[in-house]
Amino acid sequence: MTQVRKRRVPATPKQAARRGGPIDDCLDPELFKAFSDPTRVSLIACIAKCCRGCSVGEVAECCSVDFSVVSRHLALLARSGVLEATKKGRTVYYRVRYRELCDSLRSLADALEECCPDQKGGGNGNCC
Repeated sequence: MTQVRKRRVPATPKQAARRGGPIDDCLDPELFKAFSDPTRVSLIACIAKCCRGCSVGEVAECCSVDFSVVSRHLALLARSGVLEATKKGRTVYYRVRYRELCDSLRSLADALEECCPDQKGGGNGNCC
C-alpha cells in the first residue's frame, strides 16, 4: 500500500511567504495596476465591446477624459500586456489581447482555487 503525503500547511504567513507556489507566478503587479483605475477599466471595456482595434481618438470619444490622458492610459495598458498597440501611419490602434488576458486570469483563478483549503468551490487542502 502506497502512502500519499500531504503537503504541510505553513503555520504562519512568514513560512508561507518563503515557500513558492503557482500563485506567486500568477500575481502580476502590472496586471493589477492596469485594472486599478476606473478610467482604465472603462477603456478596456469600451475596446473589448468593439471587438476590433480602436484608435486613441475613437476611444477618447467614448469617455469624458482628455485625449492625452486617454493616450497615457492606453499606453500603460499596452505595457501591462492587456492591450496590443499597432501603429498605422501616425495613428495607433489598440486592441484587447483576449487570449493572453483570459489565460492570465484563468491561471490566477486556478492558483487561488489550489490555495483555498476546504473552501467551497475547490481547493485540495493545501495552502499556497
